[in-house]
Amino acid sequence: MAESISMDSVDLTILRVLQNDARTTNRDLAAAAGIAPSTCMDRVARLRAAGVIIGYTVRLDPARLGRGLQAFLAVTLRPHRRPVVAGFVAAVRALPQVRALYHVTGREDFLVHVAVTDVSDLQRVVLDEFTARTEVASVTTNLIYEEWPGPPLLPAESR
Repeated sequence: MAESISMDSVDLTILRVLQNDARTTNRDLAAAAGIAPSTCMDRVARLRAAGVIIGYTVRLDPARLGRGLQAFLAVTLRPHRRPVVAGFVAAVRALPQVRALYHVTGREDFLVHVAVTDVSDLQRVVLDEFTARTEVASVTTNLIYEEWPGPPLLPAESR
């Protein structure tokens, strides 16, 4: 389990601003946190080095990229052992249709979020990329009608 680091209100302000707009300039970030730009840069570097900030992303619209059909695939492996899991994870993460992969507890072993062009493409992915694998015992497909992002990890400061 990752260890947490000691953070003060300035660190939390920096994180709140960046989680909502990772493109915020260092100057604007420093102003929001009430510190000098050089201090802000040092704070961000410390948060990155500690693993609190793990990256910066761009969100893309799958439909505008020709992948308007999304689904969750609930996958069960047999046997569910570390070497089998490692091989499965490596193979699935290499598929361009995969948006996210979760190793979960419960009836299924994995939830895989995929974005495909249409129903035929989904069927091809399920049959050729998942159920064709010897370790895959079953796949249950759930179509995604609509998606909403979750709230920020750090809530807005109460004033």
